[in-house]
Amino acid sequence: MVKIAIASASSQLAREVIDALVATQKHEIIALGRKDPATYPSLPGVKWVQTTYEDKAELVRLFKGVETVLSFSPVHLDVGNVAQKRLIDAAVEAGVKRFAPSEWATGVKLESSLDGIPWYTGKVEVARYLENLNKEKKVIEYTRFQVGVFTNYLGHPHKTSNHVTTVPFLIDFESQRATLVEGSHNDVIVWTTVQDIANVVARAVEYEGEWPAVGGISGSRLTIGEILRIGEAIGRPFTVNWLKLEDVEAIEWKAEWYEGIDLRSSPPEKLEQFLGVALKGILIGINRGAYAVSDEWNRLLPDYKFTQVEDFVRKVWGGK
Repeated sequence: MVKIAIASASSQLAREVIDALVATQKHEIIALGRKDPATYPSLPGVKWVQTTYEDKAELVRLFKGVETVLSFSPVHLDVGNVAQKRLIDAAVEAGVKRFAPSEWATGVKLESSLDGIPWYTGKVEVARYLENLNKEKKVIEYTRFQVGVFTNYLGHPHKTSNHVTTVPFLIDFESQRATLVEGSHNDVIVWTTVQDIANVVARAVEYEGEWPAVGGISGSRLTIGEILRIGEAIGRPFTVNWLKLEDVEAIEWKAEWYEGIDLRSSPPEKLEQFLGVALKGILIGINRGAYAVSDEWNRLLPDYKFTQVEDFVRKVWGGK
């Protein structure tokens, strides 16, 4: 049994992870959220705790006896990464063995793409903070769970998970339309289902070896060209809107476009504005390799079988 604390436990991916942990019937879970615990579902082995994340002493008390802290904090809402750094400091003071910062997307090449994906800046800054903490001697073990893009987006608008809300992506199987950068056929994207992410995390908390600092989870590693060919193979060929890279890179980001954005609760007009430019920013990241994440956890868990993109889209959209 592992005692686990989860920050921003009501977030959609966190809920998928909690379900996977509960299914093992092994762990004691402290689920942290900002709302009254009575508003959250009753789950075996899960204790919901209300917190503002502002009181370090409270967090230290909550983390006593905890072995692993998993963070799902929305980094773009955490100005200066204050809340997540406080989580880390409290974990260290409480003697927590392992910490997973709020990554759950891009890989190590994110830093070179922050002009296109500025709302992820906090991921880089928190990674540096953890690295510096362990510079002289290791004070806490950590892994950056990096997963690429949720494969489930390729099933939009179909419901393919219990909790994660999907949005139309750059490659949209429903409309059979795609928006891509000219010459990007060989650009790589890693696609991982939220179910595979949750299952790997459930295994990682029990892993007896040392966590890798960079913890890539790679469901399917495909080029843009391979994704387009899958569409053709299942009878859903794409009409592609090819953009010039220089035009995409010319976007001048405004902080108000992404500050305060919550996919679950933001007004439709603000969400539409964000998605309109965010998808182009993601194209920059794809072009620079930010979504070609590594596969450390695949290698540490060689017996785990990941859902492949072609199998997923055939199941959702059918074939010829």
